Amino acid sequence: MKLYIIVFFTLTNFLYGSILNYELYKKENSGGNTLLVIGGIHGDEPGGYFAPAVLVQNYTITKGSLWVVPNLNFDSIVRNRRGVYGDMNRKFHTINKNDKDYNTIENIKKTMLNDNVDLILNLHDGRGFYRHKWESSIFNPSAWGQAFIIDQTKIHKDIKFSNLDEIAKKVSEDLNTGLVENHHSFNIRNTKTKEKDEQMQLSLTYFAISNYKPAFAVETSKNITDLVKKVKYQLKAIESFMGIMGIEFERNFDIDNLNELQNILNKFQKVTINNRITLDLENIKSTNYYFPLLKQNNDFKFEHPLGAIVKYKGNYNFMIGNIRVGTIIPQYFKYSSLNKDIIISIDGKEKKVKFGEILEVDKNFKIKASEDFRVNIIGFSKNNIDNENNILITKNDIIQRFSVDKQQTSFRVEFYDEENKFCGMVIIKFK
Repeated sequence: MKLYIIVFFTLTNFLYGSILNYELYKKENSGGNTLLVIGGIHGDEPGGYFAPAVLVQNYTITKGSLWVVPNLNFDSIVRNRRGVYGDMNRKFHTINKNDKDYNTIENIKKTMLNDNVDLILNLHDGRGFYRHKWESSIFNPSAWGQAFIIDQTKIHKDIKFSNLDEIAKKVSEDLNTGLVENHHSFNIRNTKTKEKDEQMQLSLTYFAISNYKPAFAVETSKNITDLVKKVKYQLKAIESFMGIMGIEFERNFDIDNLNELQNILNKFQKVTINNRITLDLENIKSTNYYFPLLKQNNDFKFEHPLGAIVKYKGNYNFMIGNIRVGTIIPQYFKYSSLNKDIIISIDGKEKKVKFGEILEVDKNFKIKASEDFRVNIIGFSKNNIDNENNILITKNDIIQRFSVDKQQTSFRVEFYDEENKFCGMVIIKFK
């Protein structure tokens, strides 16, 4: 029996709490081992968090279990910074309770130490291209990119997957047979953390192996500027680890087709606002004005695992990871409890509609709402008409610059009650 579980960590935002909280997705099937993939510990390393977002949305597990955290350091991801509260990957040995990362660190530690977890991957983008011998300022032993990082050769305990060096060699060989460019080759960097590296002793992977949990860091190179290539390498590495662990999977795309993978990365999906408004973020206009929002406690639900709101100077920025995909400038309203279905005639056929729907229209539409509602079609106006109910509308009747999308095909239809409280919105999308 297949189980697909999403675990939401809703951590109380005390004075010292983070603003955005990570999510743990569990894709499970009966039997087998469990791989925990953690992305986004550093917010300026997009290969490390867009890859696990693809895992969440585009992979099905047919044997074993895959647990995925795509957005561990979410506050830093949406600001494209390594760590807005300091380096999160240096807080796994000790952390002050007043540290804003405290709740995140303590909760991910509990997940890592869960008895079901057999192996842990921590995903990064690193500087340069790691090489065992000096070749240049980019290709050298001090670099971190295009490498599998291990803290020691093996874990000295009788547990599964304890031979870290041997596993890293196998994964490295797998990846080096399908490189986009030859100089993208992967190597193994053993930091020998216990003997040589006090900073790495504070890291996520060292915390894991100190508690007898096999762990690896997967580092693609920051010098590879094309995100899709980095995501491909991260995914192929994860697939190789799953193969070693006997975890079987299916994916709905060709991983070697970069155009297909790029299309997946461009799918920003939808956001629902206060259960009254839905916007398609894939083609949303850069800025939309006078959006009916509450003064506080607005509820944004994103379909994309890396979707979040960043409020700045009173405006609301839609973020997918470190990418700002659109902004809404609010107009604040009280919200009405009036929530009736609406009848809309679409190309001559009547349809019962709920607030928040996006409706495709070929030629025309007509709102047929009850007298309880005042209808406002944004971009349409007619002299001496305040309620735009029961009017046949074509695309040419609406001023295109009022569209919500770049293609100028989608338009807002807003509903208000007799006290001018906002009831809800539908989007009309012309084909």
